[in-house]
Amino acid sequence: MHASSTDLVALLGSRICHDLISPISAIGNGVELMMMSGAVPGPELTLISESVSSAKARIRFFRIAFGAAEAGQRVASAEIRSILDDMTRGGRLKIAWEVPGDVDRPMVKLAFLALQCLETALPYGGRVRVAEAAGRWQIAAEATSTKVDPALWQALGSASPATGLAPAQVQFALLPAELARHGKQLAVTHSEGGIALAF
Repeated sequence: MHASSTDLVALLGSRICHDLISPISAIGNGVELMMMSGAVPGPELTLISESVSSAKARIRFFRIAFGAAEAGQRVASAEIRSILDDMTRGGRLKIAWEVPGDVDRPMVKLAFLALQCLETALPYGGRVRVAEAAGRWQIAAEATSTKVDPALWQALGSASPATGLAPAQVQFALLPAELARHGKQLAVTHSEGGIALAF
């Protein structure tokens, strides 16, 4: 069976996330057992516990953003909100998921990749709203200050793929590829107070 490069990237993402979540969860369980056995909850255990929670949230997010997403698979709204809440807890970025009900996994993947693109432009935090109506997705970010790399964002909204990307920018190559796979086009709007993506 022939697999495209995009399929292989998704399979690789799923494999890495699958292999990492178990040992990280085991660390979290170990911390809980230490607390239950009478260990004094000092700053060391608190740091480990918070780090494990953050890592688990990121891996759950990455599993959808970078992993395989077959048509017909659904993701529960409660699960999506849990992932986003856990990932942004204690941070300066807030994400409001306003899409009702369960959502097709490929569409959640597109939304998560779009959120990662917006995250790069919001190093000082901000608010992001995710909404969908009649199959049209709107992901809008508002912030007092943004940091936009013109080359990345121009490539994101054009037919020419981004080149020379750093590892932290891989979403700028994956999002256009996934949009094309589903026959969708991206519209990018920049304003003084933020950025909006629609597809």
